[in-house]
Amino acid sequence: MALPFLPGNTFNDPTKRKYHLSQSLGYKNGYAVPARPQVGIGGEPLEVNQLSLAELDELNNKRPTLTYGQAKQPPPEDFVPAHVAFDKKVLKFDAFFRQTVHESPNEYYRVRPVCIFYYLEDDSISVIEPHVENSGMPQGKLIKRMRLPKNDQGDFWHWKDLNIDMNVNFYGKAFHITNCDKWTSEFMASEGIELNPPTPVPSDPYNESRKESAALRTFKTPSNFDKLRQFIELDRKVLRFYCVWDDRGSMFGEMRPNIIHYYLVDDTVEVREVHEPNDGRDPFPVLLSRQKLPKDRDNIEASFPSVVMEFSEHEIKEWYKPSDFKIGQTIYVFNRPFLIYDCDEFTKEYLFKKYGVRDFTPVEVKGRARDVPQMDLPPYNGFGSLEDSLRSCLSLVPQPPKKDFIKMLENDHKVLRFEAVMDSVKPEDKGRRFIISYRLADDMMTIFEPPVRNSGIISGKFLERTRVTKPGSQPDRPEFYEPQDLYIGATVQVFNHRFIITDADDYVRSYLESHQEDFPGVQKNYSFPCYET
Repeated sequence: MALPFLPGNTFNDPTKRKYHLSQSLGYKNGYAVPARPQVGIGGEPLEVNQLSLAELDELNNKRPTLTYGQAKQPPPEDFVPAHVAFDKKVLKFDAFFRQTVHESPNEYYRVRPVCIFYYLEDDSISVIEPHVENSGMPQGKLIKRMRLPKNDQGDFWHWKDLNIDMNVNFYGKAFHITNCDKWTSEFMASEGIELNPPTPVPSDPYNESRKESAALRTFKTPSNFDKLRQFIELDRKVLRFYCVWDDRGSMFGEMRPNIIHYYLVDDTVEVREVHEPNDGRDPFPVLLSRQKLPKDRDNIEASFPSVVMEFSEHEIKEWYKPSDFKIGQTIYVFNRPFLIYDCDEFTKEYLFKKYGVRDFTPVEVKGRARDVPQMDLPPYNGFGSLEDSLRSCLSLVPQPPKKDFIKMLENDHKVLRFEAVMDSVKPEDKGRRFIISYRLADDMMTIFEPPVRNSGIISGKFLERTRVTKPGSQPDRPEFYEPQDLYIGATVQVFNHRFIITDADDYVRSYLESHQEDFPGVQKNYSFPCYET
């Protein structure tokens, strides 16, 4: 049982004789070295040190402010300026830029590799192009060492802005960074910047062409089928393909028939548009003039000056060949689709012999039939001839009616003359004699009345030269008098005037005798010598 802690109840341990503090300082090689106390008062060992090393260091450096004043601060580190810390430390980047060439027709641009040096001591940059022997261009230091502006706000390029596979703009010239050296990559990695993977430098087309020209030349025996043989064997041999251009997807578009001509002599293509009556389009037959047709016209270099130069075989990769034209296949003529649905017999024979094509089944391409309005002709008004009035209804610009020139040449100056009397109920018209002249060249009729003295009737031309219709014929479908209708005893009605033919001249008799097969049944009205009994 423990005794209360009261005066008289405490006992001293007679074994404890050391009541001094243990030594915490010592000397080693002439220097004061602090020692950690191991035993306490009375020589009892200290099992646990209540303070850590950091707390002990803080207690050593800290002094009571009230007693001893402000605590002393540790001395600052020595200042090292940038030109000392980063002296002779330079970041090196490999880059290139494209220089456009306007003076030479053999090249469009050149790839010029450069080295970009970034000096860490003053953040300056210099661009140096390595010297190439016999390059013909001034090389070396392109941009001298200076701080380069980044934008218009007064910012300058910093090493944190640089990375691989990116473009940097120095005074309006774009440089593409492709790689860097080992020390630069280690420095950027130590600063926490992750670099992109390196990219290759593109080849210079002009240097490649120089290497090809300087390489060992090899000669190849030309083919026996050269340009001269192609001209001799394939001249005037043209493949004809029937196709349609389906433009119904656009506004007011329609399916337009076309014909593609492929000239085998020089591998050129011509596209002709097939016009239909009243299609409403201008009469331009050639949709595409004769030229070589590229498969992909847009697959060319971006640096090619297409504004001032035409495409040639160096720019176009593929051209259309006869094997590309097949029935049922769609070809694109400058981004316009043309569906081939048939071809002619020569084309079929050529494709069979040359490429072994056997299937020439035509493709049905008829679209929806258009509603063609019915043209109603107005009735004949009696002015002029029927052919002239009909021409003004068929076109906006009337053309004269077509004539039978063969008939006009064969029957030129051939006129059949008949003598006739007027059949009238009026007594004054009885006994009037007329001469009816029928022109075989144009089937026109003229009536002339010979003068008779003291008759009281004005003689002369009774009817101008005109075509006379038969009585009872419709105005829209008139029937005109023909040579077979004129014979002795026939009645001819001319504009409500009746004439009876009483006689004919000798030329009529000889003409009917020489053309008996054209006038069956008419010879009996004439007395020919060959028919006398």
